[in-house]
Amino acid sequence: MKGNPDWLTFERQHVWHPYASMQSPPPVYPVTRAKGVYLQLEDGRELIDGMASWWSAIHGYGVPALDAAIHGQLKNMAHVMFGGLTHKPAAALAERLLAFSPPSLQHVFFSDSGSVAIEVAIKIALQYWQAKGESNKRRLLTIRHGYHGDTFGAMGVCDPIHGMHHVFESMLPKHLFADAPNTEAWHAQQIVPLRKMIESHHQEIAAFIIEPIVQGAGGMRFYSPRFLAQAHALCHDYNVLFIADEIATGFGRTGRMFAVEHASIEPDIMCVGKALTGGYMSLAATLCSTKVCHGLHGTEEHGAGVLMHGPTFMANPLACAVACASIDLLCASPWQERIVAIAAQLQALLMPYKQHPKVADVRVLGAIGVIEMKEAVDVARVQRLLVAEGVWLRPFGKLIYTMPPYIINHEQLQRIVTAIGKTI
Repeated sequence: MKGNPDWLTFERQHVWHPYASMQSPPPVYPVTRAKGVYLQLEDGRELIDGMASWWSAIHGYGVPALDAAIHGQLKNMAHVMFGGLTHKPAAALAERLLAFSPPSLQHVFFSDSGSVAIEVAIKIALQYWQAKGESNKRRLLTIRHGYHGDTFGAMGVCDPIHGMHHVFESMLPKHLFADAPNTEAWHAQQIVPLRKMIESHHQEIAAFIIEPIVQGAGGMRFYSPRFLAQAHALCHDYNVLFIADEIATGFGRTGRMFAVEHASIEPDIMCVGKALTGGYMSLAATLCSTKVCHGLHGTEEHGAGVLMHGPTFMANPLACAVACASIDLLCASPWQERIVAIAAQLQALLMPYKQHPKVADVRVLGAIGVIEMKEAVDVARVQRLLVAEGVWLRPFGKLIYTMPPYIINHEQLQRIVTAIGKTI
């Protein structure tokens, strides 16, 4: 940073980091370059990024095809408002998304972050029922341990007790929370709390929202596709819209392009983000069915006639261009084989830690490996140990986990797991 050789001191005094205190900021590590699966620190050390920049950089860093997409689009325009204007990158990206999404999803709303995509999904659901003349259907239903974002609508459907937003609990809308499945293995009792909730409250429920198969930042919890399928069937039977939050799970992370495919279901509304641009730029999208899209517009008597949302950077051309390139690169790559190989290696290397006296559980699904400790993790201390081993992870709560780029090789993944083992 020119003009301030002691920029880290300035940054520490003035710049907030996620879920961090400004009075006693946790240590941060200055990155000067990222290439492949490596982050290069200012002091010259290289770290294998086992987080894929919060699960977004699925192709790694400095990807020639994605760099070229950015540079190519930049020659024409970096941004133009989407109100009253349009451009080919947006149409091209929508076409790609619809080609790989469940067939019922036919309409795309672009936004600038995953949290906003959830806000849009909630608005779509509420406006849909308002346009139908059923304004009593204004509550949302979800399961506990979920996480859907940091904005207020999204926080309202995050777990109010076990989640990260309990400080706002008294200020959020009072939605409905059913018990989440407590094991990966299916048993029929798991669906009972959700069934009872829908049976009792369906007349006031606008939509059910869930992270398919994997509950991410709420605890990295996995559950059976049969639960997802039965939840979807209940929503259909009781006239409740089904929202799939695929922001963390989309684009191959669980071994399927989208996690809803594990249960062979088609949601009414689906949100995507994170890996959408390969980690290059912030972009998200909310997809919905024709039934929902057309129903939302309503009549003169009911409904606003239009979806009441419009971000300034909606469908940013640079982001859309690099997202197209990222999806093309993913589809041209042997991504399924890579995910299978990552899962097999994580299974083989992590599962022995299940016997460790400090470990409560170990679980693996696709390119996700999780060790749950019996006690809360000292994040700063664990990260310091991991960095000393040349590895970057971001533990939280009781969890030490990895969700690496898909291009990671056997040796690099071995180093991540070895470093995790040393911290345990």
